[in-house]
Amino acid sequence: MKPRRNAAAPPSGQPQPAPAAPTVSVSSAITPHAEGAILAIRAQPGARRNELRLAREGQLKACVTAAPEKGKANRAIAELLGRSLDLKKSQIELLSGETAQQKRWLIRGLTVAELAARVAAASAGNG
Repeated sequence: MKPRRNAAAPPSGQPQPAPAAPTVSVSSAITPHAEGAILAIRAQPGARRNELRLAREGQLKACVTAAPEKGKANRAIAELLGRSLDLKKSQIELLSGETAQQKRWLIRGLTVAELAARVAAASAGNG
């Protein structure tokens, strides 16, 4: 009787191709605006450390240690965006979501492509 061979396994002696790394696009979180681009973020206040990371759904998550009270978390997210994306304070404005987890930030002076490149670089390794 012949041994059963797994149909998914490659023939012996041939190298198996490496599985492709999952690609998560941040472009769905960025939309154009007359003054620059709008960045949709899911806020996570009270985190262990301040960082930008890509969630599995392709949404950008801003993790900040600040508590969600009296605008502390929003100020911390603005600082994180400025530091991580190399932006000035005047380029960052909260458009909506002041008390919600889902927030929309206006990033002035950058195109969608420029902002996507900066976000991808800043969140690399944090996802």
